[in-house]
Amino acid sequence: MCQPKVYLKTGGEEKEYLKDIIALKIEDEKIVLKTLLDGEKVVNGRIEEIDFLKGKVVIESYGST
Repeated sequence: MCQPKVYLKTGGEEKEYLKDIIALKIEDEKIVLKTLLDGEKVVNGRIEEIDFLKGKVVIESYGST
C-alpha cells in the first residue's frame, strides 16, 4: 500500500516535502504531519488539494516550516 506524499506550494510552485504520510491533523493554521520514518513535522498553512488517486496532498505554505 502506497502512503501519500505532501507537496508544499509557495509562490505558485509545488515542491515535494514529505513521503509516506500516515496521519494528518489540522490545528488552527498549522498542519501536523506524521510519517513512518521521519516522525512528526508541523507546517504553517492550509490544505489546497487532496488527490486520493495520486496519493497527493498539496499544502499552501504560510512562511517557514
